[in-house]
Amino acid sequence: MYVKVSVDGAPYLRKIDLKVYKSYPELLKALENMFKLTIGEYSENEGYNGSEFAPTYEDKDGDWMLVGDVPWDMFISSCKRLRIMKGSEARGLGC
Repeated sequence: MYVKVSVDGAPYLRKIDLKVYKSYPELLKALENMFKLTIGEYSENEGYNGSEFAPTYEDKDGDWMLVGDVPWDMFISSCKRLRIMKGSEARGLGC
């Protein structure tokens, strides 16, 4: 299950296999290491507050959501691509 990953401001994309990861924390740690950035902790009430970046994904309906908004298995089955956007742009996304 390969998906493209982009970061706002980065001139390149990466592809990752979501099946390699078992949980959100494991995926986010890998993305932090891959792109040399800090994402921070997710909170249902505040999203990725306090972080410069917010990981988002496009689901199979074409909607952009915050990574962490749905259970892991649902995320794996519906994620088409990932985008790590500036935190200020990600406000208002989610369920």
